[in-house]
Amino acid sequence: MRRLLLSAFGLLPLVACAPTTARVTNPNTTFGPVTATPIFDAAFGVEGVAWVDGGRACVARAPSYRVVCPPLPPVVAVAWNGGDAWAGVPAAGVVVTLDRAARSVAAGRVVALSNTRAYREDGSAVTFAGAAAPGVAGAPTAALTGGDGQDYVLLAGTLRRVDDGVILDRAPLPFLRLTPRGVTTANTPGVVTLSGSYRLTGAALERVDISGRVLASVPHGPGRVGVVGADVVTVSPGGRVRVFDGSLRPLTP
Repeated sequence: MRRLLLSAFGLLPLVACAPTTARVTNPNTTFGPVTATPIFDAAFGVEGVAWVDGGRACVARAPSYRVVCPPLPPVVAVAWNGGDAWAGVPAAGVVVTLDRAARSVAAGRVVALSNTRAYREDGSAVTFAGAAAPGVAGAPTAALTGGDGQDYVLLAGTLRRVDDGVILDRAPLPFLRLTPRGVTTANTPGVVTLSGSYRLTGAALERVDISGRVLASVPHGPGRVGVVGADVVTVSPGGRVRVFDGSLRPLTP
């Protein structure tokens, strides 16, 4: 399906392929324009890291972390589901896989992706199998599936849990952080594990214990950080992927 999507934009010869059809809820209803393409964001899974940088989406799978960036129209978000790295392409109204078998699911004008669903500009949602899913009222600016398996979004200046609509924070910080029990927000990109946290300050990658004490630090510019299996993985604007062990010993140049 990815090849069919690309052919529709004149990027590849036409390949016959029947895309999966999604059940669209109120497809003509919007609450405003699609959220602007994010400058930079990333999604981490057990398989690797995917990211979007100025509308260009890429993926790097463990253990080689070889970077693949398929030619696509502008992408607004990336996520992992079913072993695949997915990208939201609002201009085509689809989510599409970034590597492996080419797959595409009709999703409407997507503004955010979690590991379980794609959110449209009116807040309605669809799964990666094309089924309607619980959403929110209005366009989320970010979405993340927490360590508890629940979806959380930043929406209208609040942090909300999607399935029950509970508002968890009325003054959230800019970045969503995955935690073992859900999602929190912070001023810097990071991830929380059972043994502590990893964060990017803009000048360093730090390992922090549960009390907030810095246990290890390595020089590092802005980017995103997550955990891929036993690896601590970072990706920077421009697409540089770096891999560390849990103590922040570099495993890649």
